[in-house]
Amino acid sequence: MDTETKIELVAKSPTEEIVTKEDLREIFQTYSHPHHYIGFEISGMVHLGSGLITLLKTKDFQKAGCKTTIWLADYHSWINGKLGGDLESIKKIAKGYFKHAFISMGLENVEYKLASEVYDADYWASVLKISKDTTIKRMLRCTTIMGRKEDENLSCAGIIYPPMQAADIFLLDVQIAHAGMDQRNVHMLAREFSDKFKKKFTAVHHHLLCGLKGGDRMDPLEMKMSKSKPDSAIFIHDSEEEINSKIKKAYCPEKITKGNPVAEIAMYLILRENPLKIERPEKFGGDMEITSKEELEKVYLEGNLHPIDLKNAVAGELSKMLKPSRDYFEKNKNYLEELKDLKMTR
Repeated sequence: MDTETKIELVAKSPTEEIVTKEDLREIFQTYSHPHHYIGFEISGMVHLGSGLITLLKTKDFQKAGCKTTIWLADYHSWINGKLGGDLESIKKIAKGYFKHAFISMGLENVEYKLASEVYDADYWASVLKISKDTTIKRMLRCTTIMGRKEDENLSCAGIIYPPMQAADIFLLDVQIAHAGMDQRNVHMLAREFSDKFKKKFTAVHHHLLCGLKGGDRMDPLEMKMSKSKPDSAIFIHDSEEEINSKIKKAYCPEKITKGNPVAEIAMYLILRENPLKIERPEKFGGDMEITSKEELEKVYLEGNLHPIDLKNAVAGELSKMLKPSRDYFEKNKNYLEELKDLKMTR
């Protein structure tokens, strides 16, 4: 596969930004199998925005010849108060439910690493080096990666969260750091240290999937699908009934796609894999098959597709896409049982 085709795969939706394409081109020209990683806090059930997007984009990276690490960030989760701040529970869920969430979707040929089992003296020296050469003001701007605001009251450990995440990139020796757009600040911080660590990498950021409550709010972090707001999220192992119910209640205004979660699920997830089949009576326009994000946007904005018909089609296709995960956890109920008694925070 030639370099430009590999770049096209990395840039494929729901990717929103590559920093920079020139650096990515150089990486593909230098490495036959660049190392790509994406990291996760361990904080509860995996939803479309974390699980399904990761699956789809990782397949793109793998087609481009990349090898992938899923980074299970237990110390970061602990610092950020996830699962009640219980480190042992965080580790258990990381190696159990969270890892198996990705396995359930059919994500293959990836390496799973628990952060606390990899950290060594050199890593902590890197954290200090980044901290020493960064102002508190700059570090506070980066704490938004934790899902918190700059002026929010943080523990002292919260300040070292960004340099830890930046140091992860150099510890793993990755050529491509991948995350949602909400992680952009820390990737830009890490890129500033690339020369000092003599480890160049490209940052790839994907679209933040809108929560089911949607709305045209300015801050995408406020709108994104989140496991801490269960009624805003579709989890990868939800039943068909749960998916239908959640989609039915979801925000889906006529002739508006911005901030419309149902339209986003169709555009960023379903249509990159399969056509969207609209089934409706002739008096309402008859059946329709939509094959691209652009086509859906056009017919919806023009009012040629009603929200009810869009919801019915999306719920049906999404149920099919999530069936492997649903079946997996039906056979391996012990992983879901792990979560029941834990305190889910933020």
